[in-house]
Amino acid sequence: MVGYDPRAQRAAPAPEEAALAGSAGGMVTRALISPFDVIKIRFQLQIERVSSRRPEGKYRGIFQASRRIYAEEGLSAFWKGHIPAQLLSICYGAVQFVSFEFLTELVHKSTPYDSQTPGVHFLCGGLAACSATVACQPLDTLRTRFAAQGEPKVYSNLRYAVSTMWRSEGPLAFYRGLSPTLVAVFPYAGLQFSFYNVFKKLLAPPPKSRDSGGNVRSLICGSGAGMISKTLTYPFDLFKKRLQVGGFEEARAHFGEVRTYRGLIDCAVQIAREEGVRGFFKGLSPSLLKAALSTGFTFFWYEFFLNVISNFNEKRRADDLSGGKKER
Repeated sequence: MVGYDPRAQRAAPAPEEAALAGSAGGMVTRALISPFDVIKIRFQLQIERVSSRRPEGKYRGIFQASRRIYAEEGLSAFWKGHIPAQLLSICYGAVQFVSFEFLTELVHKSTPYDSQTPGVHFLCGGLAACSATVACQPLDTLRTRFAAQGEPKVYSNLRYAVSTMWRSEGPLAFYRGLSPTLVAVFPYAGLQFSFYNVFKKLLAPPPKSRDSGGNVRSLICGSGAGMISKTLTYPFDLFKKRLQVGGFEEARAHFGEVRTYRGLIDCAVQIAREEGVRGFFKGLSPSLLKAALSTGFTFFWYEFFLNVISNFNEKRRADDLSGGKKER
């Protein structure tokens, strides 16, 4: 079970163990879901309607967008921005899970609340995600810009992107879109951890039965939690993406219309006026697919790597004990 559990047979993971499992899980998950992320970002940044029935913009649907990106930019385009995205996933996974384990243990030991209730998981999950977001926002902005650019590329590599943004836009450019990100990430991550907690308990095996298939259950519970959370908080993710590419209009021109936004409220008002309510949910279909895979794999790999680390530590302790007995 994710989070501090006083009833667990195994001891709570140490911070370095949670960091290692979280970063390893984030790294593997990112490599698997990157194509869906690229398609989602392209949809979010397109001003024109994303529709196969009434096509207006460059991208009209998941399969059409996949074929067009592949034809124009090659297979590697689905992993555009993969280096900053991997750095983001490793950093985010480590900070988020270390913070979550710490906060749930703190709540259990400092308050009368049970650390394994959905409400505690919602609060601790949201705060843990906010901590990770502030720490990793520059990497998220870089990842978004790499995924958003077409051909010819404006940024040839990560080092050039950092130096160009710092010189032409200033250090605050790396934190563009932070306010809608924090507004969205708290309920999104909170709902993820909360629903994951609920689903794991609903699908838990009977007390006396042998717990086989625990990893598959983590994958299923995480996928369900991810889809529900993403649907409820999706518009804020779209606002974040639109704000992150501000000042980046040159690279976006050949994709279609571009807009400049003065802030979160202006962004929401312009989208509502020009694109309607549906504009707030552009890219939702690939985003839901990505959320199901991403959240499912995140929890799956986190618990998997925690088990690997725990088993390794137990084996090492057993070897040390047997070695000490032999010496005596």
